[in-house]
Amino acid sequence: MFWCVVGDAVAVAVKVQPRARHPGLRGSVPDVAGERLAIGVPEPAEDGRANRAACAALAAAVGVSPSRVEVSAGAASRRKTQRISGDAAAIATSLATL
Repeated sequence: MFWCVVGDAVAVAVKVQPRARHPGLRGSVPDVAGERLAIGVPEPAEDGRANRAACAALAAAVGVSPSRVEVSAGAASRRKTQRISGDAAAIATSLATL
């Protein structure tokens, strides 16, 4: 599972591919530490543009405002942890359907 509930938020392990030809969520992919959610974004990895696009894509997928999603670890890496704040139970239900 690529996500877990942490207090009043949900942490999601993601792998972001900047400058992707086909942007969007691509499902879970294997990683050395378990699974990650693959997200393709058309933006380049410059000035945090890919991070913002990945946060917006995840927010749209779970039905929350983009301001509720932030990169909590790995901002300069393709492998990141994003934190979604809000109703953790509702967010977990949305993530389980991805």
